[in-house]
Amino acid sequence: MSNLTEPASPAAVPGAVLAIDAGNSKTDVAVVAADGTVLGEARGGGFRPPVVGTEQAVAILVPLVAEAASRAGWSGPLHVEHVQACLANADLPVEEERLTAEIRAYGWGRSVTVANDTFALLRAGLPDEGEPTGVAVVCGTGINCAGLAPGGRIARFPAIGRLSGDWGGGGHLAEEALWWAARAHDGRGEASALAHAVPAHFGLPDMPSLIEALHLGGVSATRRQELTPLLFEVAADGDAVARAIVAQQAREIVTMAAVALARLELLEAEVPVVLGGGVLAAGHSLLLDQIEELLAERAPAARPVVVTAPPVLGAALLALDHVGAPNAAHNRLRAHYMQTRAYGT
Repeated sequence: MSNLTEPASPAAVPGAVLAIDAGNSKTDVAVVAADGTVLGEARGGGFRPPVVGTEQAVAILVPLVAEAASRAGWSGPLHVEHVQACLANADLPVEEERLTAEIRAYGWGRSVTVANDTFALLRAGLPDEGEPTGVAVVCGTGINCAGLAPGGRIARFPAIGRLSGDWGGGGHLAEEALWWAARAHDGRGEASALAHAVPAHFGLPDMPSLIEALHLGGVSATRRQELTPLLFEVAADGDAVARAIVAQQAREIVTMAAVALARLELLEAEVPVVLGGGVLAAGHSLLLDQIEELLAERAPAARPVVVTAPPVLGAALLALDHVGAPNAAHNRLRAHYMQTRAYGT
């Protein structure tokens, strides 16, 4: 990612902060001045402590932080006022504690706060004035939800997959497309255009050929993610099976949001329900229309807001909140990353 400002020395940016947004598929790092100017940025791969361990996952952040610091003009080790890290897979309090300790050990800032990356999405979609109140649902590789209410009350979910009762997200949708395509082909399931579209996407003639290729490694398992946008294409063309999968995803998103709102006693309140992550930010009208309709039934006063800006915006806003930056700083930061937009505008 390019740095859009002139390099600055550490002495020239007192009160600077470090924002980290690390998702399952990508990580963004930004050094931000106290006035909201983005001084340096870097982007890297996914953040997966459950796969590589906490120590190794945080170590992967080190070159990204160094790159962002270099672009910000730091000639020596980075040391800012505050580090805000919003991290995927920081799903349980004990995980947040371990990640906080590991990041603090690098000495990047005077203070460190670690939160699940859903809170970055939530902050990006909330106003910069007043007490933060609202709910966010992220639907990217996986799915998660978090909410805030007056007084600092929090609602959140473990979000560890099927183990914690989750349904959906890009990875899950891809598996659903594959599963229903296989059953449509051999007759165990309802007829569906997925039976042809799924293998054709990989240049194969039919589902048995794709099943063999996936099983024996002829097609990399990582390419299954490509089936998520394909699923939405088939659904948009009217396929009943694909549309049913999309409808289920809409129900799950609204259910998470409504449960979080109920826990926070906000079901009747006029608050934003922030929607983000790759699946939602893609703007599939079939999914978003159903979410809007279902949300109107469950929480009539709630207002769906789709965030298309990079989630690191939310991490940086949280960092500026921590150091007491003025509203002008928040405005400058938002202008850099693009404003959020309400669905339908």
